Amino acid sequence: MTAVPARLVARPARAAALLPRLAPSTLRGRLSLVALTTAALIMVILTILFNTVVRQHLQRQADDELRTRAAAVATTVDTSGPKVRVLETSNDALLDADVWIYSGARLLEQPASTTARGPLTRVAYGLVAHGGQDCVTAEDRHADGPVRLCAEPVARRAGGSAATVVTALDLTPYRSSADTLLLGSFVLDTVMLACTYALTRLAVGRALRPVGTMTDQATQWSAVASEQRFGALGRPAELASLGLSLDALLDRIRAVLRHERQLTAELSHELRTPLSRIVAELDWWQAHPRTDGETGAAHAVIADAAQSMRTICDTLLNDAREGTSTAPGTAEVLPVLRRLAAGLAAPAQLTVEIRAGDERLEAGVPAALLQRTVSPLLANALRFAHSYVAVEARRTVDGVRIDVTDDGPGVPESFAARLFQPGQRADPHDGHGGAGLGLPLARRLARSAGGEVCHDPGHTPGARFVVTLPAG
Repeated sequence: MTAVPARLVARPARAAALLPRLAPSTLRGRLSLVALTTAALIMVILTILFNTVVRQHLQRQADDELRTRAAAVATTVDTSGPKVRVLETSNDALLDADVWIYSGARLLEQPASTTARGPLTRVAYGLVAHGGQDCVTAEDRHADGPVRLCAEPVARRAGGSAATVVTALDLTPYRSSADTLLLGSFVLDTVMLACTYALTRLAVGRALRPVGTMTDQATQWSAVASEQRFGALGRPAELASLGLSLDALLDRIRAVLRHERQLTAELSHELRTPLSRIVAELDWWQAHPRTDGETGAAHAVIADAAQSMRTICDTLLNDAREGTSTAPGTAEVLPVLRRLAAGLAAPAQLTVEIRAGDERLEAGVPAALLQRTVSPLLANALRFAHSYVAVEARRTVDGVRIDVTDDGPGVPESFAARLFQPGQRADPHDGHGGAGLGLPLARRLARSAGGEVCHDPGHTPGARFVVTLPAG
């Protein structure tokens, strides 16, 4: 097998790599190139067809002129006798120009410019030998271009001899006309292609102008803060559909970003308490010398707070996963509530009462989710209560109900409608901490488990929040 040189293999590869570089980089340029290529192909086909038809038409005109001349010459040929005679007329010079007259296969007359053995005479004899009534094109070195010859038999009378008239015509004027039409066709094609390319670029540019406007708008808008959308009004059907799709995409992006921002705020809100416990324990442990027992107790508090932070992260992140429902599980309500109350460290002037109608009351949710649902409610109650906070759990017909009650100022009636909206507080300057995220988080977690968190507007004085969860 013969080895192919590497340079020969590399050339097609380089050519293939060069083609993408030559192609326009913009959609406008590519569409214009496609339109130009298509128009060029169509014009080439039409030009070939047009010039073919023109050349055939000019050839038919030449043949008709030759036959007309042959018919005129035939009137001067007498075939009534045993021999063919050529009659003399006043227009012999005109009629005999480029004319051959045969009696059978015998040449009677020929043009003065030719000889009996000349190329055109041989062609004329060939037409006669084939029976006449035929036309051929021949080349003559004495003429400027090709010559067309046509043979026409002369009708003979009864008892007369057969005769054939052959006429010739220089095709140079006809070919010149055809070449001029061909050149004109190329010029017209070039002008039409230039106009097609320019108009296509203009039309495509105008059609893509709304796309450029949409691109500039999308660059300037903020997916989170801006309420502006592309819309479909006043746009072509394709761009209207694209605008609606982009609007839906922007809405989804905004919802995702808002959800992530809310999740970040909730994590910060929930992690603040255990983190404060860790910091307080470390400060207390470093400020005073401690015994081994006290150091071990501090380590236990820090470990418990760290575990609480881990539980908070797992609970919130699992709930944040789209389409992921709460994992099934059960939790004894009373131990969770007591552990939660102990971890929040109520002020000394407050009395916190945890009670349940059934010591073994179970909720159909994991303990971590139960703790994260009740924790914001209990933290709010401890923050606003004057003297006591009560947490009561009991079984209901369709689940478990937990009431968190305090004797604080309660929820203002004007604020009740915005109570569970993220970031909303009745009075941001009341001197209490909080970011307005605890109640929305509690409701969201409860609903993820098939429960609910609501405010009891009929309870006075103070406030009462009700948690309902499925039974375990």
